[in-house]
Amino acid sequence: MSKEHVLEVVKNVIIEVLPDLDSNQIQIEKSLKELGANSIDRMEVVTMSMEELNMKIPLMSFAHASNIQGLVDVLIENYVTSVQS
Repeated sequence: MSKEHVLEVVKNVIIEVLPDLDSNQIQIEKSLKELGANSIDRMEVVTMSMEELNMKIPLMSFAHASNIQGLVDVLIENYVTSVQS
């Protein structure tokens, strides 16, 4: 799974959860909070992204993801770990 694919999935989910956002506003260094997502929106982005990627990751794994880059990194790291297992 490529980083670009994961990022595209996350972006699509963000737009689905926050339909008022323009896709140009979604930049990898921004946090979901900066984009206007409340705590429930952020949880939806995480869980829907995992569903789209057919993954199950403990939610605590995302605790230190401070921006979209961090979210993508956690998804990729856990995908690699689950494939190697």
